[in-house]
Amino acid sequence: MILGLTGGIATGKSTVTGMLRERGIPVIDADQIARDVVEPGKPAYEAIVAHFGREILLSDGQIDRKKLGEIVFSDETERQKLNAIVHPEVRRVMREEAEAAEKNGASIVFMDIPLLFESKLQHMVDKVVVVYAPAHMQLARMMERDELQEEQAQKRLRAQFPIDQKKADADFLIDNSGSREEAERQVEEMLSAIRSEIGL
Repeated sequence: MILGLTGGIATGKSTVTGMLRERGIPVIDADQIARDVVEPGKPAYEAIVAHFGREILLSDGQIDRKKLGEIVFSDETERQKLNAIVHPEVRRVMREEAEAAEKNGASIVFMDIPLLFESKLQHMVDKVVVVYAPAHMQLARMMERDELQEEQAQKRLRAQFPIDQKKADADFLIDNSGSREEAERQVEEMLSAIRSEIGL
C-alpha cells in the first residue's frame, strides 16, 4: 500500500517520517527528488536552462535557486512553466522508487509530499495521512526554524490549502501538537490499522 504523507507547513512532518524510517518503512521524499532532478546533466536541468537561460546558473553550473525563485515567484506564467518541467520528472522518479521498494518486499511505502493536495497528487497514493498542529504552533515553529518575521510566516501559511480542508480529505490524522510520545502512539495506531487492512 502506498500512503501519501502531507500536512501544513511546520507541523512536524519530518518528525513523523523519522519515526516511520526508524521502523524500517520506506519513505520517498518528494522535496529531495525535486532537488535531485534539477542537478546538472538531468533532463529537467537541461529543460530549465533551455527555457530560463544560462544567467540562472552559478559559476559551478548548478542552478541558482535564489535567482530562479525570484523569477518564478514574481511571474505566475514562469512558475507554471517551471512546474511543468519539474513535476512530471518528480512523479516519474517517485513511482520508480515506490516500485523498487515494493520489489524489495515493502508492503507499506510512504510518499512524503508536502503539496499533495495543492498539486492534486492524490491519484498517486492509496491513502492520505495528514500531520497537523494548531496555527499558532505552526507560526512559532516557522519563525524559529526559518528565522521569519510573523508577517512573512503568516503569508506562507496563507499560501497553502487550509489545514481543515486537508484534514477533511485525510484517511489518517496525526495530531503533532503534543509530546513525541503522543505522536509515536498515533503513528503506531495508524500502522496497526494499515497492516490489518492489507492483511499483515
